[in-house]
Amino acid sequence: MWLTRAWILGASLIAAISVVNVLTIQHDAPRLGVIRPAIWESSSALITLFIFAIPAVMALWMVRRQPRWWMAVPAHLVAVFVYSVLHVSGFVVLRKIGHAVILHEGYDFGPLSTEFPYEFRKDMMSYGLATIIYWLALRRSAQKPLEPYVPAPPATFDIQDGARLIRIPVVDILAVRSAGNYVEFVLADTRRPLMRSSLSAVQDDLVAHGFVRTHKSWLVNKARVTGLKPEGSGDYAIELGALEVPLSRRFPEALSALRG
Repeated sequence: MWLTRAWILGASLIAAISVVNVLTIQHDAPRLGVIRPAIWESSSALITLFIFAIPAVMALWMVRRQPRWWMAVPAHLVAVFVYSVLHVSGFVVLRKIGHAVILHEGYDFGPLSTEFPYEFRKDMMSYGLATIIYWLALRRSAQKPLEPYVPAPPATFDIQDGARLIRIPVVDILAVRSAGNYVEFVLADTRRPLMRSSLSAVQDDLVAHGFVRTHKSWLVNKARVTGLKPEGSGDYAIELGALEVPLSRRFPEALSALRG
């Protein structure tokens, strides 16, 4: 696709340059009329569209092989020479046919010793520009397109409340309290479902989500803590909005985690 776009861009540039050249020749030499410059420029443009395959192949070689400069320079010199020879010989043939069929006259290219070097200089610019365009197009096509960012779904936790399964976003769990053979989940929406489990078992599942053991009977969601209030003797009250949860001095690592 990118090579096709590059070819279309090159063709558009050639068409624009050809129109400008025809108008310039007519302005500078009105005696030639419009037909002759049109034949000259259209023949050159038509051949160029075909020989654009040469810089395309060279650009592909450059991208895939990434040759050293001492290999690339001689290769490009040979390629641009072939490019120019095909260009000049091709448009001379087309101009001879065009002059004979349309104008009923011959066409004289002029001395090869002077005219070919003149055309060769222009062909070097055309070849170089085409090669750069194709090279950039190939580099562009080789780049992996960026995948659209899709945010990860929020982590959830399943609470088996009797026969009912409640799936809760982890962020909505403020704290978990031991209640005998059960654990009580304190949720942000004020619900308090119970699940038959030990607090240690729930801790194993929730610690990866930022939960901290602050008391023998409490787990706290670190992300929902809004304040710490000293209670004396090294104990604290953890504020989770309107909820207060104890932080025992026997869990100093919890205090460090909540302060960090």
